[in-house]
Amino acid sequence: MTATLQQRPVRGDAVRAWLVGARLKTLPVTLAPIAVGEGIAHSLGAVSWWRTVLTLLFMLGFVLGTNFFNDYSDGVRGTDDARLGPARLVGSGQASPRQVLRFGMFLYAVAVVTGVVLAATVSWWMLAVTVYCGLAGWCYTGGPRPYGYRALGDLSIFLFHGVIAVCTTAAVQLGHVPLLALGASVPIGLLSCALLTTNNLRDIRTDAAAGKITVAVLLGDKRTRVYYALCVTGAFASALLLAGARPWALLVIAAVPSAVFPLRRVLSGARGRDLIAALEHTCLLLLAFGALLAIGLAL
Repeated sequence: MTATLQQRPVRGDAVRAWLVGARLKTLPVTLAPIAVGEGIAHSLGAVSWWRTVLTLLFMLGFVLGTNFFNDYSDGVRGTDDARLGPARLVGSGQASPRQVLRFGMFLYAVAVVTGVVLAATVSWWMLAVTVYCGLAGWCYTGGPRPYGYRALGDLSIFLFHGVIAVCTTAAVQLGHVPLLALGASVPIGLLSCALLTTNNLRDIRTDAAAGKITVAVLLGDKRTRVYYALCVTGAFASALLLAGARPWALLVIAAVPSAVFPLRRVLSGARGRDLIAALEHTCLLLLAFGALLAIGLAL
């Protein structure tokens, strides 16, 4: 009885550690572009529920799988040994590198199978998207020359969570990529870059020491804060430009209050753990912005 009672907290701690490792708090960076793509598809034609489900499985499989691959790769390189943010599974010793790698591979397998199903039922080009997402996700911090260590992470985030996520979601429903999807992918991609920037701003010192060159490391502290502000304001400006085609896109103005706290926190010079709140509120901003833009484009 005593042994059983003592084991339960351990299991609970293990579950919590894996949930933290999945980085669920950053899911808005995946859900927002899907919502926007669905909104565009709704405005241009009927939305199929089963295609929506497959799109979610496809995106979440690659995103969550990439999170665990990043945990694995950064952990074995020692990049996460002195993290200021939430502990990572490998870096903190809460899971072995092999366990984390295998779970990432399982999630990628789900995404690949879903991609093949979409290719068979929608269009063959989903095979190319599947291959790209798989290689881009792994090579972000994995392999001999990870591009995430060479200041290309922001470009990758903009492309995957902006252009590819929005356009693929719309194309799965419609069978083609409408120009509106390309335009709507820009503000979502910029806010995704802002989200990454809060993380990289916090980790400038530890990333530089570990040899991980991010845009924040290249720009330095002060210019990275300006870069963050430009990403946020650029997202609102580019969304407002969509009002020429979809007047209800102006709904994103209602998300401005959500931008006040993270902008104030970043521009006021917050450092270290104080930037975690800015990251969390940037996630909330992305969620609110994406939902409002999706509604505006659907109307």
